[in-house]
Order: sequence, then structure tokens, then C-alpha cells
Amino acid sequence: MTMELIKPPLLTSRRQFLLAGASFAAWAYLPRSACAADARDPRLVVIILRGALDGLATVAPIGDPDYAGLHGAIALSADGPHPALVLDAFFALHPSMPEFARMYRDKHAAVVHAVATSYRDRSHFDGRDVLESGFPGPGRVQSGWLNRAVEALPRGEHVAGALAVGPTTPLVLRGTAPTVGWAPVSLPQADDDTAMRLIDLYTHRDPALATVLSQGLQLEKVALGNDMKVKLGGNAAAAMRQVARGAAKLMAADDGPRIAALAFDGWDTHANEGGAVGRLAGLLSGLDGALAEFESGLGSHWRDTVVVVATEFGRTAKINGTEGTDHGTGTVALLAGGAVNGGRVIADWPGLKPANLYQARDLAPTTDLRAVLKGVLADHLGIGDRALAATVFPDSAAVKPMKGLVA
Repeated sequence: MTMELIKPPLLTSRRQFLLAGASFAAWAYLPRSACAADARDPRLVVIILRGALDGLATVAPIGDPDYAGLHGAIALSADGPHPALVLDAFFALHPSMPEFARMYRDKHAAVVHAVATSYRDRSHFDGRDVLESGFPGPGRVQSGWLNRAVEALPRGEHVAGALAVGPTTPLVLRGTAPTVGWAPVSLPQADDDTAMRLIDLYTHRDPALATVLSQGLQLEKVALGNDMKVKLGGNAAAAMRQVARGAAKLMAADDGPRIAALAFDGWDTHANEGGAVGRLAGLLSGLDGALAEFESGLGSHWRDTVVVVATEFGRTAKINGTEGTDHGTGTVALLAGGAVNGGRVIADWPGLKPANLYQARDLAPTTDLRAVLKGVLADHLGIGDRALAATVFPDSAAVKPMKGLVA
């Protein structure tokens, strides 16, 4: 089943401007009838961290006696000049994420640890394909699980669909659901000549994207002010916050999108990852700020919002010779939002002893990421088990939705 798409006329209010910066974003509209029964108006945001997140550095198992030795110089601890933020008796959060820690204390954030997709071969390209397609293996399809989830929603009132695209649309929201629309694309750090060359290139390769780029360029010229423009020389953390700020403005509107997918690059920390401070700390600070921007920007809608943060796979349990980490397996998924049943680290902890590591090198995954995503889609958006197992995540009947993630 597909939803009918109507393209609204081009508009020029500030809230309609999405500035992707170094990130990609896509949007879809949720049928109003999907939330009419209980008067909820749910929002769902999926943030993909491309490059593989070090879950052991993000949510550190400081209670595991083998953790500090494996992570060496970049291991977190509950004391010292930059102490980790203690979540419970076993886990502590990276100190660059105080906003997430506050949400956790308010029971509006949760962590699922030792999680992974079904993919095990550590290729970024294939790992992202599995993460975003929702299929058990790579190269299977050119549509994403979130797009198929939109298609699986009950058909409801006629609501205009839309898509805002950065340089490319995340696979997770590609497909036949309403993914062609009016929302413009900003082209930061590019002059008009560069922008026109991009438009000319995509006119031949992807006419629909060329049209959206052209509209974005036209609307950018008449934008009111520059407060949402990605500044030249800005860092990744600032870009993440700006993208989230613009996304929240769009999603807070009564006629705005209810579902969003964002992808942030740069999480491949092979060298100089850093511990409490350093490269990863800067990235996590940007992610933390992005979550805070969604909370403040969505206002009263935050109570009906779930944000899911996921990555293609984790990183090695032991640091390498350049104080970084290599491609791994198990990692973390983060949940935030007023609709999250939070204040918990959910983990079937495998342990970090050599015999417990996956292939003697990685945090062993004990939770399938699809179970987490299914749980959110079922309890937050009301998608049935059959659609989740056969359509949204094909060939996944054995992976049951995780219950209780949504309050």
C-alpha cells in the first residue's frame, strides 16, 4: 500500500528551510488517522551515525573488570579530571553527553547495549546497506526500512507528503512512500556557479533531485536572514546542532513532517579517537547538542517523540597502536524523547574477557537492532507484527519486537 502524495506550492517561511550541511536528511508525513484514536501526534526521528560508533567509549562498562585494560589510554572512568557520567552501578556515559544524561535521569532516554544488525563482515558500505535497508544481508534492495514503515501505516486523512534532501537521500527512507516534494535543499559552502554545476549534473542522473536542488537554490536567495545557514569553517558538532535545529522547526509545525531520518558522517575513529576529550568527544558533543535541539525545538511535541540513534556496527574492544579502534561488531543504540520509557541501560551483557569477545576482538552482540526498531515502530506508531516481520524487516519473523521501550 502506498500513500498518495500531493506536492504543496513552494513556500518561503523560515521553518521550511532545511540546511543539510555535511549531513543528509529526509522527511515523510505520518497519516493523521494513525494517531487519532488516543489523541497522540507521534514524531519519530532516526539518526544514523555513519562510520561505526565506539559503543564501549560512548556508554562505558566501567563495572566490567576487563574494560579498562582493553580500552587502555582512552578508557573512561568515574573519577579524574573528566569523569564519565554514571548511569548505574555498571555503566557510565561519555562526559561529552550531559544533555543525554539529563534526559536519562528524567527517564526520557535509554541505552540498548551490545546491539548489532545481522551483518558481521565489517565493511562500511555493506554494513550501512544492512542498517538502512532493513534486510538481513547487503545488496538486496533499493528501499529502506523506514520508508516501508511509512507505507505500512494505516491509510488515513489526506496529508501532503514531502521530502527534503541533502546531497543524497538516506537509503533508510528511500522507496515508494511519499519521498518527492517541496522542501528545499540548501547548498552551504558553494557559490552559485558550483550550485548550477551540481544541478546540471543531476538533471541527467536524477531529474527529481535536480528539481529539488533548483528550488532550494531559488528559495535560499529569498530566505529571511542567515541564522540557519551553515557557517564556513564550522565544525562537525556545530553542523549537527544546526541540522537538528532546522529539523525540529519543521517537525514542530502542525503541517510539518512527523518522521525524519538524518545521517551524520565522520565516526570512523581508527586513529586518535581520544578518551574523555579528543576527536570522539567532539562528535558526541555534537550528537548531544542535536538531541537537545530536538527537545527544545519540538516544544510540547517532545512528549510524543522518539529519537533513535544507530550505527552500522561497533568498534574493537581493544585499542590499536594509534590509540584508535578498528571495525568491530557490538555497539550501542540510543533512545531519547518524551515518549521513551527511559532511565535504563538495557543489556544482556556478554562480558569482555577474551573468551567472551566476538572473534576474540569485538564486543559480542546479544541484541538484534531490528528488535529495538520493531519495538519502537510497534508501540510508537502502531505498526503490526506481521508487517514488521514481512515488509518493514523482511525475513525477520524470528526477531521479536522489544517491548516496553515506549512509555
